[in-house]
Amino acid sequence: MKKTYNMGIDVGSTTVKTVILDRDEIIFKEYRRHFSDVKKAVKEILQDVYKKLGDINISVVVTGSGGMDISNYLNLKFVQEVISSTKAIETYNPETDVVIELGGEDAKITYLSGGIDQRMNGICAGGTGAFIDQMATLLKTDASGLNEMAKDYKVIYPIASRCGVFAKTDIQPLINDGAKKSDIAMSIFNAVVVQTVSVLSCGRKIEGKVAFLGGPLYFLSELRRAFQNVLNLKDEDIIFPKDAQLYIALGAALLSKEEESISLGNLLDRCRKIESIDISGNKGLEPLFNNEKDYNEFLNRHNKDSIKSIDIGELKGNVYLGIDAGSTTTKAAIMDENYNLVYTYYSSNEGSPLQTSIKVLKEIYKVLPKECKILNSCVTGYGEALLKKALKVDLGEIETIAHYKAAKFFNKDVDFILDIGGQDMKCLEIKNGVIDSIILNEACSSGCGSFLETFAKSLSMSIEDFAKIGIYSKNPVDLGSRCTVFMNSKVKQAQKEGATVADISAGLSYSVIKNALFKVIKIRDFSQLGKNIVVQGGTFYNDLVLRAFEKLTGREVIRPNISGIMGAFGCALIAKSQYKEGKESTLLDEQGLNNIKLDTTVKRCKGCLNKCLLTINKFSENEIFISGNRCENGAFLNGDKSIKKEKTNINLFKYKYDRLFKHYKSLKTEEAKRGEIGIPRVLNMYEDYPFWHTFFTALGFKVVLSERSSKKLYEKGIDSISSETVCYPGKMVHGHIQSLIDRGIKTIFYPAVVNEYKEDKSADNNYNCPVVISYSEVIKNNLEDIRRKNIKYLNPFLSLNDKERLKKRLYEVFKEEFKDISKKEIIEAVNKATAEEQSFKAEIRKAGEDALKIIKEKNLKAIVLAGRPYHLDPEINHGIPELINSLDMAVLTEDSICHLADMNRPLRVVDQWVYHSRLYKAATFVKNFDNIELVQLNSFGCGLDAVTTEQVQEILNEKSKIYTVIKIDEGNNLGAAKIRLRSLKAAMKEREENNISVKNIKEHKIPYVKNTRLNLKHTLLAPQMSPIHFQFLERALNDSGWNVVILKETDRAVIEEGLKYVNNDACYPAIIVVGQLIHALKSGKYDLNNTSVAITQTGGGCRATNYIGFLRKALYEAGFKDIPVISISANGIEDNGLKENISFSLINRAIMGTVYGDLLMKVLYRVRPYEKGKGSANQLYDKWVEICKDSLKDGKFSTFNKNIKNIIKEFDNFEINDIKKPRVGLVGEILVKFHPTANNNVVDVVEREGAEAVMPELINFFTAWSVNTIFKSDYLEGSKKSKMTAKLVISLANFYQKTYVKELKNSKRFRPPKDIRELAKETEKVVSIGNQTGEGWLLTGEMIELIESGVENVICMQPFGCLPNHIIGKGSIKELKRIYKNANIIPIDYDPSASEVNQINRIKLMLSKAFKNMKNENNEMTFIDFNEYKANKSDKEEKERALAKC
Repeated sequence: MKKTYNMGIDVGSTTVKTVILDRDEIIFKEYRRHFSDVKKAVKEILQDVYKKLGDINISVVVTGSGGMDISNYLNLKFVQEVISSTKAIETYNPETDVVIELGGEDAKITYLSGGIDQRMNGICAGGTGAFIDQMATLLKTDASGLNEMAKDYKVIYPIASRCGVFAKTDIQPLINDGAKKSDIAMSIFNAVVVQTVSVLSCGRKIEGKVAFLGGPLYFLSELRRAFQNVLNLKDEDIIFPKDAQLYIALGAALLSKEEESISLGNLLDRCRKIESIDISGNKGLEPLFNNEKDYNEFLNRHNKDSIKSIDIGELKGNVYLGIDAGSTTTKAAIMDENYNLVYTYYSSNEGSPLQTSIKVLKEIYKVLPKECKILNSCVTGYGEALLKKALKVDLGEIETIAHYKAAKFFNKDVDFILDIGGQDMKCLEIKNGVIDSIILNEACSSGCGSFLETFAKSLSMSIEDFAKIGIYSKNPVDLGSRCTVFMNSKVKQAQKEGATVADISAGLSYSVIKNALFKVIKIRDFSQLGKNIVVQGGTFYNDLVLRAFEKLTGREVIRPNISGIMGAFGCALIAKSQYKEGKESTLLDEQGLNNIKLDTTVKRCKGCLNKCLLTINKFSENEIFISGNRCENGAFLNGDKSIKKEKTNINLFKYKYDRLFKHYKSLKTEEAKRGEIGIPRVLNMYEDYPFWHTFFTALGFKVVLSERSSKKLYEKGIDSISSETVCYPGKMVHGHIQSLIDRGIKTIFYPAVVNEYKEDKSADNNYNCPVVISYSEVIKNNLEDIRRKNIKYLNPFLSLNDKERLKKRLYEVFKEEFKDISKKEIIEAVNKATAEEQSFKAEIRKAGEDALKIIKEKNLKAIVLAGRPYHLDPEINHGIPELINSLDMAVLTEDSICHLADMNRPLRVVDQWVYHSRLYKAATFVKNFDNIELVQLNSFGCGLDAVTTEQVQEILNEKSKIYTVIKIDEGNNLGAAKIRLRSLKAAMKEREENNISVKNIKEHKIPYVKNTRLNLKHTLLAPQMSPIHFQFLERALNDSGWNVVILKETDRAVIEEGLKYVNNDACYPAIIVVGQLIHALKSGKYDLNNTSVAITQTGGGCRATNYIGFLRKALYEAGFKDIPVISISANGIEDNGLKENISFSLINRAIMGTVYGDLLMKVLYRVRPYEKGKGSANQLYDKWVEICKDSLKDGKFSTFNKNIKNIIKEFDNFEINDIKKPRVGLVGEILVKFHPTANNNVVDVVEREGAEAVMPELINFFTAWSVNTIFKSDYLEGSKKSKMTAKLVISLANFYQKTYVKELKNSKRFRPPKDIRELAKETEKVVSIGNQTGEGWLLTGEMIELIESGVENVICMQPFGCLPNHIIGKGSIKELKRIYKNANIIPIDYDPSASEVNQINRIKLMLSKAFKNMKNENNEMTFIDFNEYKANKSDKEEKERALAKC
């Protein structure tokens, strides 16, 4: 018998690794990049094996993120990569506790001891190996070069580790400011470590013996050192296996022993057979060019937009110089007196804008005729400040203005400019010759041009060749319009599907433009783009990008032949226009350039509490340039003579911060009769601290406040962060609580404040945001030291609005914890605290009024820096208030002036959150002033701002005010913020010079209509949520005299419509719901004069209440402003006549329909995975759907009960195979849970992977609302009447479920659900019933119910960035796993651009553990019924498919 060798093939996102074993010893190994052609790389490796070992017998297993498809086509077994790596570790390094593995674009942590647990990066965690490659490109080296550089590091800079694009935005200014490359290199590695640890550990410490696997960790010693430093690992705790980069392939080879063997020759034959197969099946987008003629016509048209240039040798007269020191490139232009271009320069700045500019200037001096002089010079771009200092350039100009001047030269009527550069995108709208609005990409969606370049480089191509290859692509790949890291995942998926490089090149060009139009500019209607469009920036040299813009917008645009150097050309124009006769230029001459000596040092500034990390560039004794400072103290104290000692600036951020915290003195230890109580300086404590400090001091506690926020403090709590996508202010809480514990505080008070004091009685509600309300719950369930050190942690759910009820509630809380506290003491303490709270707020308002007086007297410019109270934290606002002061503008807070506004209601949005009400009022106040502007701070991941930013912008637009939003995150690069603020200041100045005043601008308000009446004669379109349930609801409504159409379309076009009209930071359900309705109205199927649209409103603290606002805006922008919008809400949020049209018979039918839906879903999912005849379960289901629908007409209770009994009986006796499969519970946000499009058909995925899906009832959502209402009435703000109604609803639901529950209890196969009140009680051991936003506590409760009923595997689904799910989904998983040792829970984010491959990989990972657990329980393999896969002998293809499946 011929000997069998074991082969493992690991196809990663960028490489293919192969190992062949002979009795567990490696006899062949290969590690090579596949450059997106997986088929070719695998075939070449197999040919190499054939040459070396001949036609051997092999057993093969394929693994890796890119291996699934190739394994199918080659009929080989595929195994999840984490299973492979775990197998290798268990075989060769059994002592390992934790495995950290980094691949090209994947990161994984596997915990082996103390309960096996595996974590993979979700959709946000960017790249790892690919990320390092991307960063290395910025420093003009490769990964190994980066590793060498990092060996000499001295300082680690903070670099945003959220994703590659952010990090780029942090690194670029460091390069531009002259930081040492060795320091930047190590900072990059440090960022990867912080990213991996914070995102993947998600609340579980990495300790014990740690093994490092994967290419990046194998090849990069300094990356290993960074992990060792951050995790405090001793040398003996690190396991670094030989061949670590091959471990996954090695594990696959070990696993292949179970497989049948084949000959290597046979495998090579299979490879040859699939060469011609197009794996893609991708429909693709419309080709950019149909043929050569098409392309040539396009070129001829664009060649007209050219500027005249003359040879520098023929130059007569003097010249003007413009330099644009951009983020990744340096551009220069010299122009003569007649506007002819005589010299241009465009090249990468090689990571040093200063050295590149010196080189350019020297070259200019060499070629410039002796008699010609540079009369004036001007510089713009990222490196502006540095070059102005170092080279003594005459003028500096903000880049937006430079670009506008250049565009105006090509078209004097230009009204829209789009500039896509290396890593920034600018869009300027011009009105009346003045820049009216400036849109810059947030750090998140940047990486535009450099992304294309980096991608081309990863394929070893130049960007020119990459662009050329895509010209005649026939099927450009649709890669979506999200951040570049998402695009990396999409490209990866397309490569797997066999897309060609040409299709990817053309597809990426479409994506760059879609990103610009839909994500950055958020364009809804192309008429917004104006009539005279100029596009510029180096990215538009790429003909594909230009063509994609023209194709998508249907416009012909101007692309100047110098589009890449427009900033420099604009500077040359400015230098010429501002030159005054006889003035000598200060620009360094040739000798001056030779004398520049650059000495760069790095130090911490001690000028204020920010403690910035300064980069000090010294050119000579007197010339010094300092960067990295947030205020001017740093430069002044470190010898920059050009800075005058700080002027007295108005900075209400600083004033309010000091008034909040410095004002209060705690009791001395000996005075504090009740000891110490710790309060974290986080989130709403920036609002409520005066109240709580006064309250506890009055009760005789010594209040201990956590220290000021800092990066160091943040990193203290990093390993207990349970959700990687929660906002930075949320993540900060972990460090604050940890620091209080580290200081020995034994009692910590961090309440869950549901409602703040309602300042504006006309607002719709007074909630806090879901994260602010409930983040104390995340801390309770994830910070281990609370339990370990026996901390008394108090986090009661409270409302601060009604102080009388608060007194009662606080007494209930404190009498349990402190037996000696009397009710009288609590009442007095609350009274004192309320008085102090009011006095604090009054002082802030007075400070605002005083500041406004000074601003008026001195004719100053001011910025209302509007955000949340916690944006006061300097670690969160990154010193933006000081930056504004350094531009000679005053800084006001939104709450210091909003009381002066006179706001007309209603707003388009539901005004449901207290802090956000202030934003709207602040905008209303600002719109009436010429010298005051509003800048909104927006934390990355803040879902509520998807609602607020657009509303604030609308209010400002009423008077044509400029709206500026600055996105902030853990990264503290202020480059983009500085551009925005300087541009804003320049626009204010230009308006002033052109006498444009708000007094002369007529107010233009969009008339959104609320409370539109329900008209039963109209067709009422309603979005789909749960196909199984809504088919019955539709029938119930229509049988009751309504005319409802539940929309069935759920294809990609629906999502595209949603993305076009809904803020892209809104959650996925909002995008789907609005997309469905707009798509239906555009379809032409409905008479628009007789059609209304319906949308539900919950009325809680989640943004679902505001979907109606998104919808009204979308309808207006899509041209359907007259379509009535009907709000469907139990609380009657809008007065639209809904209640009058709801009859008892309708309620009866609707409840019956919901119970039918729940039952049919339960029985179908229970039996379908085991059915004997393929499709037989669906047949039985379809039969009952029709019977149940028909029964709703009469709505008889007897028929209803009979149907329930018969359904259970028939499904109980349905013929199934006697096999066991793992059961997987599905919980999550309601729409994502029930809507197959939203969850990428998760039920089908689970069943296809050999498991059974278990979905909790929909009716729970409604009965849980009743439990919430009872809790509110007892502890928060609810009324007794609402409590009675709630109890009635539960009784009603139980009445309709009576037969359902009884029959399920008596059945063989099914289990009844728990009573909702019982479930709520069970849930309280993990989260409070006070968690009521979104699904609230119910989500955690459903996980508990599933686990306790034996369904231990759970997929927890949420829309990407869902706020409530940070708390009750991801935030409760750790505690659930602690209580239930076998719980196998995986959270999965869904989003329009989430990679399905990533989701399926994570589900497979969870299932691999489920199968393993099941095997351990039975000690025998679960078997699959092979009859299902019996191949038809004549049908060769079916046989191969069957082989692949098995």
